[in-house]
Amino acid sequence: MSTLIVENRAGQQISMQARASLTLMDIMRDNGVEEILALCGGTCSCATCHIIIADEFADRVGPASEDESDLLDCSEHRGPTSRLACQVIFSDELDGIRVRIAPED
Repeated sequence: MSTLIVENRAGQQISMQARASLTLMDIMRDNGVEEILALCGGTCSCATCHIIIADEFADRVGPASEDESDLLDCSEHRGPTSRLACQVIFSDELDGIRVRIAPED
């Protein structure tokens, strides 16, 4: 099985098993990452699953959609590799991906 590495807001790194075809949001929630609120349930209508993708994986996850980008624009913590975890589908190509949970807005 593949791995997702999450850095929480306290700076702790959590390594978790990840299965292809699930969103990063689902993987994190299934593994008890409480900082991923995902209030909209993964429908890309809030930004409570804002994450920052490690630079070396940014090209592999691809760009944000226009709707996702609009939501991220509302965050004062948006960076060049910001994404919503509900919009990134895990694949075997992302094995070992590192993400950081964005500060709360």
